[in-house]
Amino acid sequence: MNSLIRKLMKKLPAIFFAATCLLLISSPAFPHHGGAAYDGDHPLTLTGTVKEFHFIQPHPLIALEVKDQQGGAVEWSVEMTAPNHLAHYGWNGKRLKSGDQITVTGLPAKNGLKVLNLRKISWAGGEMIPLGPPPEPGQ
Repeated sequence: MNSLIRKLMKKLPAIFFAATCLLLISSPAFPHHGGAAYDGDHPLTLTGTVKEFHFIQPHPLIALEVKDQQGGAVEWSVEMTAPNHLAHYGWNGKRLKSGDQITVTGLPAKNGLKVLNLRKISWAGGEMIPLGPPPEPGQ
């Protein structure tokens, strides 16, 4: 029995090393979110009226009422980046309110649902609403 424990103790560093390597190699396989659900090749710009704004974890949501081609109201769900990031750029639960007119650009859901992953936002008059740091010169 004593020799069995000694053999196991000799192999323990190798087992620990292999387990650590496996963990490090597999960690990229567990991202928070992937972009696979959104159509990155066809960004979409929508202008409409804010119906609701929820500054919540993990992503704030804008319920945006947009007119379709026949003039009917269609509701889109606009998903933003993390609220802890947005808070650094002046966002809070009162940044948008029901009735605000905005224009959003983002990536639409591939499955056809009225969901947009936000990339840019502005007031209907054209004034950009910052989502992060200003772009580098020349961008």
